[in-house]
Amino acid sequence: MPRTTFRVPRTLLAATATAALTLATALTTATVPAVAAQAPKAGPTETTSSFWACSVPAGYTYTSSRSSYTCSGGGSYPTTEFYVQPPADGLWACTTMPGYTHTGVMSSHTCSGGGSHTTSQYLLHKPVTGMWACSVPSGFTYTATQQSYTCSGGAGYTTTQFLLRAL
Repeated sequence: MPRTTFRVPRTLLAATATAALTLATALTTATVPAVAAQAPKAGPTETTSSFWACSVPAGYTYTSSRSSYTCSGGGSYPTTEFYVQPPADGLWACTTMPGYTHTGVMSSHTCSGGGSHTTSQYLLHKPVTGMWACSVPSGFTYTATQQSYTCSGGAGYTTTQFLLRAL
């Protein structure tokens, strides 16, 4: 008995794949504005969830950014959108924050707004006496230094770390 096979034309496969991708993209982009439209609560001292925003409010930092049409005012050009969060101990953030120091730096694409270049992310911590940190925050001095790769963001050189002491 001869074997019968059925071949699906490549154009039909390509059209099906394109339709599936278009539907997935439409569903994804349809949910993004709802997330981006969420407003922050009164301030970073309250329990505030993270949210996408067109700017970073005072007292907050951001942990990611992306290129988006959401913030372009209906324009045909993309702008940068930020994933905003209140600062917290152990948070990898795209900016340093007053009242915090950072104990590590990493080079990443996460904060570059979807660009191809890398930027730094900072490991935030509330400063305490006896902590090795990459910077000396207000209200602290340092009692020793050491050279380390921890604060150089993956570069091939060492930078200075500071042993903090509260004033």
